[in-house]
Amino acid sequence: MRGEYRVQVNPWKAFCTLPLPPMPDKIPPDVQVATLAAGCFWCVEAVFQQLEGVLGLRPGFMGGEAENPTYREVCTGNTGHAEVIEVRFDPDLIAYEDLLNWFWKLHDPTTLNRQGNDVGTQYRSAIFYHSEEQRQAAEDSKAAAGASGLFSDPIVTEITTAETFYEAGDDHHDYYRQNREQSYCRMVVLPKLVKLGLET
Repeated sequence: MRGEYRVQVNPWKAFCTLPLPPMPDKIPPDVQVATLAAGCFWCVEAVFQQLEGVLGLRPGFMGGEAENPTYREVCTGNTGHAEVIEVRFDPDLIAYEDLLNWFWKLHDPTTLNRQGNDVGTQYRSAIFYHSEEQRQAAEDSKAAAGASGLFSDPIVTEITTAETFYEAGDDHHDYYRQNREQSYCRMVVLPKLVKLGLET
């Protein structure tokens, strides 16, 4: 049942407060994929890796023109890519709509190409859908978030079809947990986790 605590031997079903296992290239049939952009992917990863039902995360890039962009290239803002997190999840434990609810809470979807001091198209707010069902769910969720009264300005999040995903280097995986004392983690990621009531 959704929301039920469970730990299984299958590494794909590991409860998410434990380190997430490496993700195989082949996606099991009971696993779904969401791809979300909400500013720096270090912040987004630190939130989603704590959600039960999230089975694996990969930071990377999507939505640009250059092939196989590096982190440094994307940071220039010249490749057109957004920093994204690919989320693989068990829909029996967490619904796609629930992931979107967290998506709206963890960033400001009303600022165009900016999250805090992170400025550029690589930090834009975007939902990259993998099916027509996800597109409709994203549109409905965006409308609901806009009508909720939580935001004083219009939501500028783009909703667009998923394109080629380019995975970031290993040094960007599990970044917050591996670099808690780094200044960005202490000044940006940590306060976000505290605000959301998540483990720090």
